[in-house]
Amino acid sequence: MTEGRAPRADAVRNRKKILAAAREQVTAHGPDIGMDEIAAAAGVAVGTLYRHFPTKTDLVAAVVEEFVAQVADDAEAACARVASGAHAWDEITGFLTRLTEEVATNHAVKAATQMLGATPDDKADEDRAGAALTTLIQAAQSDGDLHPDVSVADIYLLFATAPADRPPAARARWLTLVLFGLTPRGRAGGAAP
Repeated sequence: MTEGRAPRADAVRNRKKILAAAREQVTAHGPDIGMDEIAAAAGVAVGTLYRHFPTKTDLVAAVVEEFVAQVADDAEAACARVASGAHAWDEITGFLTRLTEEVATNHAVKAATQMLGATPDDKADEDRAGAALTTLIQAAQSDGDLHPDVSVADIYLLFATAPADRPPAARARWLTLVLFGLTPRGRAGGAAP
């Protein structure tokens, strides 16, 4: 591809199909799934897969990048709703609920990422997510709904420790307990919601 030239429409479609198939196949079969199986699930030739992603590590890193971009988009949309008058605590609660389910869905991809050492090179989406979360946290703290010591690092810690391998009811209970612990009331010994 010539530098500065937009990728062809079929190349963009193939890349999206490959990323979706990789996410699904790794989730269904674990990190040992072969590139041939991923290509077949995407409906593309193996050569096409390798043109986009020379190694499985590259492929898994791209899946992670896509996930981080979705998280950043979600956090920015929540910030926009707060700027339009939505309650910051409601947006944080919704964001954490959606993210807990996404983490559960992408549990196998997370395992593959760790096994392969696949880390995205581009940190722009991670920076966008952090900036949006900072804005949400500050708004909820200003409203008095979020404990003053909660930080973006705490939110990342929650993602990392979410019970992704547990059934939906257990994840929902975990989130209820975590959300209560984030409030000033939850730290002061108040009654659980």
